[in-house]
Amino acid sequence: MEVLLHQIDAFADAPFSGNPAAVMPLLSWLPDELLQHLAEENNLAETAFYTSALPPDAGAPPDNSPAFHLRWFTPATEVSLCGHATLAAAAQILDDMHPGADRVHFYTRSGWLRVDRDRDDLVLDLPTVSSVEIDVRGEVPRALAAALGVRPLRAFDGTDVVLVVTSEAEVREVHPNFSAFPKLHRAAIVTATGDEVDFVSRVFAPGVGIPEDPVTGSAHAQLTPLWSRELGRNAMSARQLSARGGTLRCTLAGSRVRLAGRCRRYLDGVVRLPD
Repeated sequence: MEVLLHQIDAFADAPFSGNPAAVMPLLSWLPDELLQHLAEENNLAETAFYTSALPPDAGAPPDNSPAFHLRWFTPATEVSLCGHATLAAAAQILDDMHPGADRVHFYTRSGWLRVDRDRDDLVLDLPTVSSVEIDVRGEVPRALAAALGVRPLRAFDGTDVVLVVTSEAEVREVHPNFSAFPKLHRAAIVTATGDEVDFVSRVFAPGVGIPEDPVTGSAHAQLTPLWSRELGRNAMSARQLSARGGTLRCTLAGSRVRLAGRCRRYLDGVVRLPD
């Protein structure tokens, strides 16, 4: 059996930047155990698998655009939402399969997601992720602050735990001690206002096999409404300060977040599996 493999950098400003995702189109679903092995072998933050066959619970697609069933796996587990791998899957589909289309829909664990083509950008539409402010002196924020070596001003809990610090420089200078990380729902985000963009962040998720994620779309589904409240506007620029780095243009639109960025294809290949 042969399965196509595309590696695409999402939210990439230049070659070798952004967040690399593996995209693997399937004719039909392979066993979950095999999907997990493939994601582990790819050894990227996420591998996106998709098929054109929609599950019965998907219902009708939102419109007549191409529609697919999409799933995401880290090297350790299947996850419920991944922004950058969705953007990468859309880039591959719109380039290779539907070059005349400007929109693609995906049915996922997080419901229907949409990616639109806007000139050179792709715009990912995600549900917002809410945050509740928590005591910065609480057990989890204190443990995270010690593991990350930061002095947070505020802390929030949602899908991810968010620590707000004083400056972009403090975000850049984080040196995590992963052995000291407390158990989390998913990830820890360190964020601050930016020097040249509206806000910056870094994202750490060792519990799901991602010590530091280069650029995290799903984290910005939580950061966008948080910073929109803080800054008093719905359209913002953001940069994730990982070693690779990536830039996102974030818009809060009611209960949805729209994240715009570019994709760069790194490789196309074939994975050969035993029958």
